[in-house]
Amino acid sequence: MAGFALLIAVCARIAIPMVPVPMTLQTWAVLLAGATLGPARGVAAVLVYLAAGLSGLPVLADGAAGVDPFMGPTAGYLIAFIPAAGLAGWLSRNGRLTRTLPAIGWMIGLHLLILAVGGAWLALIIGADPALEHGVLPFLPGAVLKALLVVAASRALARLSLFAPDRFRRA
Repeated sequence: MAGFALLIAVCARIAIPMVPVPMTLQTWAVLLAGATLGPARGVAAVLVYLAAGLSGLPVLADGAAGVDPFMGPTAGYLIAFIPAAGLAGWLSRNGRLTRTLPAIGWMIGLHLLILAVGGAWLALIIGADPALEHGVLPFLPGAVLKALLVVAASRALARLSLFAPDRFRRA
């Protein structure tokens, strides 16, 4: 879990600067954590990451930290990471990611969930039209690409015995 929290932090630094919300690889890492670790451990990895940022470590996008990112334009996206990781884990655990096209569809859907929650919060701050224009629409092509990468990476990790899906199942 700590490794995935670190991966999310590293992916926060891989960014295309945009205003008011930067485009990063965080969502890829969040969904990969869920799909690989399962719902509980995936959510735990995201919570460790968010707690690190909230506590003042500069692990969030643009090196942000503290309370401000959880109240400003990025707050909705950050909070949406939690259910998105849990749902990715649930989908993985319940065999919904075994077929490629449905798996990609599910991952696109989870990216859309993050964008919807993030965009809704952003709309409260800057208005609905600007939030859609600057906080949702520019992120759609990247969401599709990252969905493909989540499916590919989660399958590669599942081949490792450490990340085998049955490793975390309860008997």
